[in-house]
Amino acid sequence: MKAGVIVFPGSNCDRDVMVALEQATGRPPAAIWHRETVLPDLDLVVLPGGFSYGDYLRAGAMAAQSPIMRAVVAHAEAGRHVLGICNGFQIAIEAGLLPGALLRNAGLHFVCRDVWLRVENAATPFTRGYRGGDVIRVPVAHHDGNYFADPETLARLRGEGRVAFRYCAADGDAGERANPNGSADDIAGILNERGNVLGLMPHPERLADPALGGTDGRPMFTALVESFA
Repeated sequence: MKAGVIVFPGSNCDRDVMVALEQATGRPPAAIWHRETVLPDLDLVVLPGGFSYGDYLRAGAMAAQSPIMRAVVAHAEAGRHVLGICNGFQIAIEAGLLPGALLRNAGLHFVCRDVWLRVENAATPFTRGYRGGDVIRVPVAHHDGNYFADPETLARLRGEGRVAFRYCAADGDAGERANPNGSADDIAGILNERGNVLGLMPHPERLADPALGGTDGRPMFTALVESFA
């Protein structure tokens, strides 16, 4: 699998996801500065977590206008894969790759802790390393992770199997007590219509190595490698 990670001013998880990708693929991914205008030949583009442009104006809004994003959008429109993690999810939404919006957390506080996720769709290149209904532990670290969409969009996401992950309790039950940010329908990650773009607020790359305290995030990266083998 040929992967590349876009680096924006303020990215702080680009290195983390590069390490996870190198461990999965056996070779370092390309680091692509946001001012570039052309992507190399890649199977996967990752929009990493962090605070691009300091979250000024609106989280992800400025990064979505970076020159490289035109090439990222074209990459996705050609059916190739894009993974947006945390700020990368915000950027993907601002760039029109995914529907909805990410608002301030319901409690208006930055949330930084491990959460539980339930795998809702295990039939994608991103999630095939899990089984539907699996409960995994993954960290979150965000202030603007409250997923919002109109009722019609939410119904379409549910009906088309485009909710990839939901926040839940350790026993798999969803609900307000397990939702760290107020996201509608407990949504933690969604797919586009073609299933080749995934955006999620939690950080799988932060639990992809035993040295980090767990490996629940590793199957996402190994599954991608297997998908492009």
